[in-house]
Amino acid sequence: MLVAMPTFRVAEAAVLLGVSDDTLRRWVDQGALTAAKDSSGRLVVQGSELAQLAKAQSTAAPDAVQRGSSARNRFTGLVTDIVMDTVMAQVELQCGPFRVVSLMSSEAVRELKLEPGSLATAVVKATTVIIETPH
Repeated sequence: MLVAMPTFRVAEAAVLLGVSDDTLRRWVDQGALTAAKDSSGRLVVQGSELAQLAKAQSTAAPDAVQRGSSARNRFTGLVTDIVMDTVMAQVELQCGPFRVVSLMSSEAVRELKLEPGSLATAVVKATTVIIETPH
């Protein structure tokens, strides 16, 4: 039994890469990405090739702390919101296209001098990472 490779229409692929449809079509025209027509005649891109391009084009913001760590999932960005009471705080960061939310003590927020506009790095080390698919 053959398993069909996942494909994405140009508009879907553009959203996944954070570019316009026109940019994605230009990349196809320039040979940076290979496209084919599906059974309906629409231009599609193979998911595996799209993933390779996404990885090649990804650039992480520089880590402001720059220290050794066993955690590999680091998201550097700007603090966009803090909701704080006397004991706990919710800190929101915008790290490129990703929104990361952390719950911590209000004391930690004060010690780190966090405020909207601060540069910060969210470090994620988890034994459980849940992966979902659209099916």
